[in-house]
Amino acid sequence: MGHWGKISLNRLFAASPEIIEETSRPKLQSHNWKIKDANWDFINLDKSEGKVIFINFWASWRLPCEAELKGIQELHDAYKDKIDFYIITNEERPPVEEFMRLKKFTFPVTYLIIGEPAPFEIVEPPGTYIIDKKGFVIVKEKGIARWNTSKIRKLLDDLVK
Repeated sequence: MGHWGKISLNRLFAASPEIIEETSRPKLQSHNWKIKDANWDFINLDKSEGKVIFINFWASWRLPCEAELKGIQELHDAYKDKIDFYIITNEERPPVEEFMRLKKFTFPVTYLIIGEPAPFEIVEPPGTYIIDKKGFVIVKEKGIARWNTSKIRKLLDDLVK
């Protein structure tokens, strides 16, 4: 089976993420977390406090990550003016920039700073969090998921109101 066949199978078997029950949602104790943007400048998650946040951990060499990034790109295109997206990798810039160019992804990439304390668990890629305006974790998905679905779009629409 070729590369695209494997990508297609990953997408086919990816499930829609589970929304955490309201009474079980953890809350971030702080938004203070330094990462780097595509220009290698430091940014801090605290600039997104009070906003809906979509955080995805990915790696260009992980097939499940590549498979789910198409849906994340589609969400980013639809919600980039309403939601702060952090699509985070711990890779070096050159292979990431090449991957982005080859796959025609345009979402902004951010880079994990190894050893920098985070306000939540850094999950193995692929892994994703959706955090509401009050800092509650609404979705914590470990593994590949189908992101551009009516269920997730309805959730995001409700969160940005």
